Amino acid sequence: FLMTDTATPPLTPRPAGPRPKSAARPVLERLFALYPSMFGARFLPLKLGVYQELLALHPDDFKKEELKLALGQHARSTRYLEAVASGAPRHDLNAQPVEPVAPEHVHHAILEVYRRRLSRDKAAATQWLRARLVAAIEASGLARDAYLERMPTPDPVAAAVLDEAFAELAERAAKREALRRAFAASGKTAEEFADMYGMDLAVVKQAVAT
Repeated sequence: FLMTDTATPPLTPRPAGPRPKSAARPVLERLFALYPSMFGARFLPLKLGVYQELLALHPDDFKKEELKLALGQHARSTRYLEAVASGAPRHDLNAQPVEPVAPEHVHHAILEVYRRRLSRDKAAATQWLRARLVAAIEASGLARDAYLERMPTPDPVAAAVLDEAFAELAERAAKREALRRAFAASGKTAEEFADMYGMDLAVVKQAVAT
């Protein structure tokens, strides 16, 4: 489902019958040899257009369909989806960040990783889902209605956790606003205010600066 997100062209329909997973292995091994920072122990979101770039840079190394299959398998791996879900930016083949991942792709990756984690530990998966959704909403910069319009969440449990994430963010915003008002009314410096209430100075400075 993330093929358009991983900078590779959409997959063509598979022929009937299972396709062996090992078909992509030689290509993935070659990608690791060429770009260990991107296809090694750590996965990073790939820049848009990387499929075409790889074909242009290594015409003798890769055949189109084999590279497409390998990148598709890479993009569907849990490790890659976790990288997208983390909110990490897209990277070029030299592992340099080039642009953010679209909020829609981050959201869909979060839901897919959550689905895969459910079978191992439902409580831990739900806790992870809420934390990642909170971070994704904040990073998107979208208001609630705009986020919900762009990020359909058909799973009812995930949708309920999404509501909880919005509620948590609203509570945080209310606390920051209350802190700002108290600080403004105090006439104190940030250092004095933090000391007076036994608060972390960095927290106070962050709250009054936003």
